Amino acid sequence: MQGKHVVVTGGKGALGTGVVELLVARGATVHVADRPEVSLDREADAVAFYAGLPPIWASIHLVGGFAMAPIADLSLADFEGQWRLNAVTCFLSCREAVKSMRRGGGGGRIVNVAARPVLQPTGGMLAYVAAKASVAAITQSLAAEVVRENILVNAVVPSTIDTPANRAAMPRADHTLWPTPAELAETIAFLASPANTVTSGALVPVYGRA
Repeated sequence: MQGKHVVVTGGKGALGTGVVELLVARGATVHVADRPEVSLDREADAVAFYAGLPPIWASIHLVGGFAMAPIADLSLADFEGQWRLNAVTCFLSCREAVKSMRRGGGGGRIVNVAARPVLQPTGGMLAYVAAKASVAAITQSLAAEVVRENILVNAVVPSTIDTPANRAAMPRADHTLWPTPAELAETIAFLASPANTVTSGALVPVYGRA
């Protein structure tokens, strides 16, 4: 990744910190989109952020959020909130990343984050699953659209990640079974690297040992 410009949205979160540290260690120049004035679910902000950067090699989209409720308690505002936080941020970041990569003329890599319940449905989190299913669909549709430009698009599909917040929320779970941010970062970094020459349109399970 030496000398390559890489965007990481959500780069200050538990997973994002690990991804940024690994990419920097491998020589990338990382542009983190976590700034108070930038909301990547707003079109103008997404356009301005990517337009203000040099042409990028990779864009890794970790912005997102989780909420759950049984359907009878799920409001339209809740549903739309998950949609904007997960699906809209992914769409806008993907679109602007492709524009930037085309300016550079040398291809590129995009990595999104879906979620295990998209592939193995779980009740009680309909809004979250619907939004993350959209991320998976965006990933595969975009991959088919841009593969001939040497822009490879994939998504990791994690289970519960071993973070302090998740440990606090589920203190009785066996945390040793969960994938760590560092383990996920390795998979993400490979998919975003020039070493990945053939994988595109994949939804890559990163479930740990659970």
